[in-house]
Amino acid sequence: MTEKELQTTPTAAVEAPQTDAAVSVEAKDDGAKKARKKKKSKKKNFSRGKVYIQSTYNNTIVSFTDQQGNVVSQSSAGRCGFKGPKKSTPYAAGVIVKDAAERVRETGLKDVEVFISGIGSGREGAIRALNAQGFNMLTIRDITPIPHNGCRPKKPRRV
Repeated sequence: MTEKELQTTPTAAVEAPQTDAAVSVEAKDDGAKKARKKKKSKKKNFSRGKVYIQSTYNNTIVSFTDQQGNVVSQSSAGRCGFKGPKKSTPYAAGVIVKDAAERVRETGLKDVEVFISGIGSGREGAIRALNAQGFNMLTIRDITPIPHNGCRPKKPRRV
């Protein structure tokens, strides 16, 4: 700061001996204020989106996105209160879809494209729950990765 600025500001004595740590704290405060303003932005309304269902042996995760892939709502078995082996059941998958769908209702989502990944037991339960929630499923696509050639086999054992 120049001498003129120091003389014109009423807290010149406090600002003069600042260190880098104090400046970084102020910068964080400014960033936090901007973040708060961002959260108050208006929710977007859209009628078409995508649903990603990841079903593993241990868990099921459901994500609702818009057409560009921005996540609007997501839920998992752990978030809904399931623990241990109950997380991968078809019943848990239905509860997960219901939980995520409630939070996405205010956007007006009606038509969805469904993408399923994984080989867990919650796959079918999640699709049935989506249908029960009143969504119009345009496509159901399985995007589970499948190896074309697989891993290299072990070399033969020499005895």
